Amino acid sequence: MRVAMIGLGDIARKAYLPVLGTRADVQLAFVTRNTATLDELGAAWRVDRLHTDLDEALDQGLDAAFVHAATEVHPVIVRRLIEAGVPTLVDKPIADTLEACEPLVDLAETRGISLMVGFNRRHAAAQAEAAALNAPFVLMQKNRAGHADGVRRTIFDDFIHVVDSLRFLAPGATQVRISVRLDGDLLEHVVLHLTGGGRDAVGIMNRVSGANEEVLEVMGGGIKRRIVNLADVTDFAGGERLARRGDWTSVGHQRGFEAMIETFLCAVREDRRLSALDALETHRLCEQVVAGLST
Repeated sequence: MRVAMIGLGDIARKAYLPVLGTRADVQLAFVTRNTATLDELGAAWRVDRLHTDLDEALDQGLDAAFVHAATEVHPVIVRRLIEAGVPTLVDKPIADTLEACEPLVDLAETRGISLMVGFNRRHAAAQAEAAALNAPFVLMQKNRAGHADGVRRTIFDDFIHVVDSLRFLAPGATQVRISVRLDGDLLEHVVLHLTGGGRDAVGIMNRVSGANEEVLEVMGGGIKRRIVNLADVTDFAGGERLARRGDWTSVGHQRGFEAMIETFLCAVREDRRLSALDALETHRLCEQVVAGLST
């Protein structure tokens, strides 16, 4: 399977290359304008197809593509891939406005081409197992230490993982309440409360907290489970029981990248289309959060 990695920055190196670069069924092509990066990673991963231009990679043939470039160029790259008929997995967000996302998803739907968004947490075992508990209350925190930032960038680049996780874990909760603390134009914290269908889901991000952490709790019906950094899982019902990530468990497995990549490539191999319509709803809710913070 001929697979392009477009953009070779931090997330590509940490999360995707350790998985894609070791798969026997994948022939990688690297695409970036940075020739030094091409030479470095091409040698490190023994990749011969090195391109500074996407059209060149397309001309040589692609069966699938992963887009890891900067968010601002996602729309141009994704549109070119979909128009060329290439199944595409793009890092979140598709774009940083709903207005830019909608025509790309519509194009993929119209052309019948797979478009998947990299919401890896849905594929992480710890979160998938928590979703299966069908708990009526969900609380998720994703905090940063000293990283207050602009509203739109914070919501679409980082808080979007919280938004998507709440939608995944509490699918019937669609009524929205938002609260926020701003320091001028900088977002210090945001709280999203979703209700409906007998569920409550609360997502919190504090950008000026004392820690970089991600904590998920699901509870109700006699159960309570806490998941810290997608690694340590504690069940409280009937006594506290902690299960830690194994010493040899890879970050790609723990954080859901292995399973997400397999889901995408399996669909490509089976010529089965993946739709981005549900992912679009996460972006729509992010736009609603941004609008709510701007009023």
